[in-house]
Amino acid sequence: MVSKYKDKDAGVVVSFNGQWVSWAHTIVAYAAFLGALVVGVSLHYHKIVQNEFYGYPDEWFPSVSATIGDRYPERSVFMVLIAITSGPRFALVGLWYLLTARPGRTLPKVIAFFGVFRTLTCGGWTYITSTDDHDWHDIFMISYLVATIPWTFGCLALSPPNPRAIKLRKYLAGAFYGSLVPLIYFFIQHKVHRVAGAYTTYAFFEWSLILFDVGFDAVTALDFNTFELVVKDVKGTSKGVNTSSVPTAVLEKEKEKATGGVFAANFAMGEALDIAADVYHGFVFWSMLTSLGVTIWYFPLWHMGISGYEALVMSTISPALLSIKPLRSLIVRNLRIAHLLSLSALVAYLVRDPLYRLFTVGFGVMMGCLAWAATFYSESVHGPRLESRILAWTVGLLMSAVVKFAWHTNNPIWPIMHAANGGYNGTGLALAVLAALRFTRRAPLQSGDAPETKSGSSLLSAVSIGGLFFGLHSLLSDTSTMILWVWDGYPIRGPVSNVHAWYTIAAMTAGLLLGLLKPNLITSWTAYGVACLGATLLTLYSRWFGYLGALITAAYLMGISVPLVANASKKSPALTFGLGFFIYNLLVLFHVWVVAYAFVPGGPLVREHTDWVMITMMLFIGAGVFNLTSRSSGKKSSRRRPTSSPHRKYHFGTLGVLNVFFLSAAFIRFPTNDYKPYHAEDRLITAGIWTIHFSLDNDMWSSEYRMRDLIKELEVDVIGLLESDLQRIIMGNRDTTQFLAEDLGMYVDYGPGPNKHTWGAALLSKFPILNSTHHLLPSPVGELAPAIHATLDVYGSLVDVFVFHSGQEEDPEDRRLQSEYLAKLMGSSTRPSILLSYLVTRPLEGNYNTYSSATSGMHDVDPSDWDRWCEYILFKGLRRTGYARVSRSTITDTELQVAKFVVPATEEDGAAAWAADADARNRRVGEPEVPPGWRFPAMFRGEGVRGHRYHVFDEPRYYNY
Repeated sequence: MVSKYKDKDAGVVVSFNGQWVSWAHTIVAYAAFLGALVVGVSLHYHKIVQNEFYGYPDEWFPSVSATIGDRYPERSVFMVLIAITSGPRFALVGLWYLLTARPGRTLPKVIAFFGVFRTLTCGGWTYITSTDDHDWHDIFMISYLVATIPWTFGCLALSPPNPRAIKLRKYLAGAFYGSLVPLIYFFIQHKVHRVAGAYTTYAFFEWSLILFDVGFDAVTALDFNTFELVVKDVKGTSKGVNTSSVPTAVLEKEKEKATGGVFAANFAMGEALDIAADVYHGFVFWSMLTSLGVTIWYFPLWHMGISGYEALVMSTISPALLSIKPLRSLIVRNLRIAHLLSLSALVAYLVRDPLYRLFTVGFGVMMGCLAWAATFYSESVHGPRLESRILAWTVGLLMSAVVKFAWHTNNPIWPIMHAANGGYNGTGLALAVLAALRFTRRAPLQSGDAPETKSGSSLLSAVSIGGLFFGLHSLLSDTSTMILWVWDGYPIRGPVSNVHAWYTIAAMTAGLLLGLLKPNLITSWTAYGVACLGATLLTLYSRWFGYLGALITAAYLMGISVPLVANASKKSPALTFGLGFFIYNLLVLFHVWVVAYAFVPGGPLVREHTDWVMITMMLFIGAGVFNLTSRSSGKKSSRRRPTSSPHRKYHFGTLGVLNVFFLSAAFIRFPTNDYKPYHAEDRLITAGIWTIHFSLDNDMWSSEYRMRDLIKELEVDVIGLLESDLQRIIMGNRDTTQFLAEDLGMYVDYGPGPNKHTWGAALLSKFPILNSTHHLLPSPVGELAPAIHATLDVYGSLVDVFVFHSGQEEDPEDRRLQSEYLAKLMGSSTRPSILLSYLVTRPLEGNYNTYSSATSGMHDVDPSDWDRWCEYILFKGLRRTGYARVSRSTITDTELQVAKFVVPATEEDGAAAWAADADARNRRVGEPEVPPGWRFPAMFRGEGVRGHRYHVFDEPRYYNY
């Protein structure tokens, strides 16, 4: 198209081609970074390659942040040039909008917004360094990275028909996102594993991101040559004219392929809100379902056995009521009421009495299961709408896992949460009401009287639904569950929850996309065989090999959920979902009884058989695969083909947003390694033992915030936690140790994992854990007794810490064998040692004399403390200076016991402490006789604070040192 302007207008002083905006932005941006690099290397080379662990020659290339950070003059060079860059940058975003805007199109406006937002946040993280304000630097950095995703994919989707520009954008965007994986890997190698030279490799990938990021925007020079400023459209590209020899249809298909179809034409805000509401409503369902087990678990905890309230687990079988045709018709015609009634489970946090709270949650779950089953059934006559509902439900599960990660494995809208412990119940409820109203705004497609599809077996479908629901809930409702299955202690040789959990989310996302886009593959026997292999690896192996099995299992469970739920929806919902949930409940009980066999009838038959649970789950899912592959044998119609549905681009976009949100939370939660003991100047170690009652307090609230406060105020450096394994459906698939470790700045060893069939033992330490071994002590009759044997680096000395939970009072032979095993284990160490334990014995009697004996070499922290039955602290090779017992308030059913030790500076001092006779070792002294740094906090004297006070002796005890 020829410009209508033959000559320059008289009033135009200067005009230039639009591509110079791109070139100006590119040149000045590169100059800002490279100029700072040249100046920094010239003037402060050794300083900018130095990091918190290593310097030159181990590290020999500086990171971006070190280069543009706090040193003069490189910081000034960078800031001046990056300020100059802002002008061309804003012009670039404006020109891109003018180039791509079309009447009635929303996407160009959205991308323009992200372009401006991205420019502003870039100024935030470049002008506010981590030294100035670490939190705001991270906030701006994360916001910039998040905004980069829609910017890059949006620019690809909106690219004018220019083949070269499209190709370059694809390559540069692919290189940018491809660099993130090795970038994260080498950062973990540096930050967590402290590998020399890893930060230099990380720095190369960090600089690559800068080059690719600026280069991506530089491609606009190929598009802006259509503009002449002041602004004349000399070629008409902004009107949609294709000046390329390549057909527009081919280029549009290429762009849609590059963006996964997410930004394909006709973005509608109303449809996006529909999908957002649907997914949030799915999240609410999973939040309610996962909360039921926790509220039930509270009661057998306090009854120390079956309470009767466990029967409420059967509230999920409410879809069986849909077998009554008049009731089914009533429910289907009034789905909005049913879904709104289910939200009562979210209101339960306002009910203070634990029993009534449980009943409120049970009613909400009953209505939720009923409403969702009826919804699936009513939409089953329309493939795309049914698929949209199933995606809302499955993506809602993924959202639940993402939110739980952000809240350290708690869900902020659970009924065990409230404002005092991090809950956002009111906000969650308000959003849930709005989401439910929008979710149900369209009338059902069929009434409750429609005949069910006869192809395939309803019974097999129900069996598969039971296995599927159990697998999704037990393994995927929290990203740390399967990681803890494969955890086996220090040194770290496998994934850890706060660093590698995104791999689980990525596998879930990939599996769901595979189930949608390749349904024939996911429903094949080949895929099922691979999934069985994955479940086997997860069950039998630890470390990365076991986690590989976990990722395979996660991907398969998410992928197979779409065809299995779709098939079940076309049959009688009373049978497929009613019986399906009943089978799910049996599996829930099964996977609890493998640990709780001592409290349930017939429990010993399934004792420690998680392998049986996994086999049963996979066999049940296999019944569904058989049902799908054989229902129309020999007919072409029996093979599902992917359907092109408008809702998919919004669901795919939601998956992307959830993954970005997860990565942002992971960035914020990334360990800092700033783990400092409270009294390093005195070489003091304060150790404690606490039975935390599965992190539920006496009033059924999640208790980690209150636990955190007491541990911090008592200045505990090392603490053993017992009854700490919460990674089961009945306990909410939680991990309290994550929150405590990150908030208190401590290393953590979770202890024997959920597949080891114990009630849990964990170790938190301000000192580095060099090595840890997990033990399952002899338990021929009763429950397995877990133990951790860890070696800590305490002020340069090696100190062994043992955390141990003995068997029950009802099993004396178990406890005798366990005492002998642990005594030998402690005696095998010649290092200074501390035992933090739950022994179930009286002082100076029975097994006590095995634990504290010549075999173990251990001494009781205070043999005169006659009032103990369970918790004990033993030690050797250390100089004990103090001992205290602190009341629990309403946090748990057991006090917190704490002891203070001075770590000998020399081997001679350690030998003297070891050889000291009992009279000298146990002589008590008054508090004024010990240095101030060795004393216990005075705030717990008298009435104490928040129900915590020194009790039994009414004050701490101090000893001769």
